[in-house]
This record gives sequence, structure tokens and C-alpha cells, in this order.
Amino acid sequence: MPRDDTASAPRSARTEKSGRRIESLLAVAREVFAEKGFERATTLEIAQRLGVSEATVFTYFGSKRELCLEVIRRWYDQISGEVERELPQINGLRAQLAFVVRKHLVNLMGEGAGICALVLSEGRTADAAFGGVIADLKRRYIAPFMHALAAARDAGELREGVPLRLLRDMVFGSMEHVLWDYVVSGKKPDIEETASQLTDLLWSAFVPADASLHALSQFRAEVGHALRRLDAAVPSSPPSPSSPLTPLTPRKASS
Repeated sequence: MPRDDTASAPRSARTEKSGRRIESLLAVAREVFAEKGFERATTLEIAQRLGVSEATVFTYFGSKRELCLEVIRRWYDQISGEVERELPQINGLRAQLAFVVRKHLVNLMGEGAGICALVLSEGRTADAAFGGVIADLKRRYIAPFMHALAAARDAGELREGVPLRLLRDMVFGSMEHVLWDYVVSGKKPDIEETASQLTDLLWSAFVPADASLHALSQFRAEVGHALRRLDAAVPSSPPSPSSPLTPLTPRKASS
């Protein structure tokens, strides 16, 4: 008896259609959550913007919280992937620090204050389960930078005795103040200038306390070594009689 494939074709078509519907739903939900925040956003408005019934939203997501979580998860997947690919290609801790600071500010402020406020506020939610998921997403996002800090510590490039988690908090905590000020005031700072200023300030706390003295001492040693090599390379010779540095002995008068 020949196999009947008529059932599988519609199922495949439905799966593709569902996938497209979910992507469209998440795109619209991201816009609404960014504009309204979690509390003021409604699944009804999301459905109306998409041109479907509210019941359609709940066909794919069990609640507004679940929908919001998926929006944030997709956002973190995007930016985490970028950091995971790009940061390991950068040489030197200072350059890596500069990259992380600029990248984070661009990620949070690049799409406007709405998505910035959504991510910052939902990360502080009282919902323990939801907050736990956000914490896991943040850990993945920060992990490449933590690996860079650990490598720099092992190489002796970091100030001794300072826990890596404290350095992490200094970096992202200082940026969070900048981001909240942006959310509250609506005034977007110059990202390049702010990133440069923050990097300079943070770097001064990262380097060993005696880094400047050590660098100066090393420079003096290198200069002294170079001078000694130069002296050794130039053969010594007696001064010429015509040299202005050679004292002249007066001749005695003939009798």
C-alpha cells in the first residue's frame, strides 16, 4: 500500500508558518515592551499591532511575562554571541576593557531608552524564577570578559589582591549609573566620549599600584643597557694632536 504523505506536508507548512508568526510576534513585542515597559505593555496591544487576536499571542506564549522573557533572551543571545566572537580577537587587557565598555554602552543605548530600561528594570524583578533566568543570561554575556581578567591576573597585569568579581562590578556598575541617567533624563550622552572616559578611569584601578614606577625603572635599565652596548661598539683611540681637547706643551727657547 503506498504511503500517504498528505498529512506530513500540511504539518510542515504549519510549522513554517508558526515559526514566521513567532518571529513577527517577538519583533512587535520587543517594540511594545521598549516603548511601554513591562507593566504598561499589554498582550492586546501587541496582538493589535500584529493584526491578530489576543488569543493568538497566548497560543505561542503562556503569559506576558513569558513573552517578555523570550524577547530579552533573544536580545542577550544576539549581544552575547557578538562578544564571544569579537573579544578573544583583541590583544591586551586595556584594549579588551575599552571594547567591553563601548560595546555595552552601544548595546544598551543603541536602540533607545526603552530597551535599556526594559533590560535594567527586568533584571531587578522580584520574581525569583524570572530573575534567575536573567542572571544566567548576564553570566553568559560577561563570561568572555571574566576570562580575559583571569588571564591578565595570571600574567601579573592586574592589581594584586582585588577579586575579579569586584573589578567586574566596577566596570558594569559604573556603566549602569550612566544608563539609568539616560533612562531617567532621556538625554543620550556621547557614547564614544563616555566610553573613553570610563575606560581611562577604570584602567587606573586595574593596573598594579607600582606599574608606573616599574615602567620607569625598566625604561632606565633599557637605556643604560643600550648606552653600554654603544660604548662597547665604538673602539677607543688616542686623541689626535690637533684635537682641541689635547693640551699643548710649550717648546723651550733655544739658547
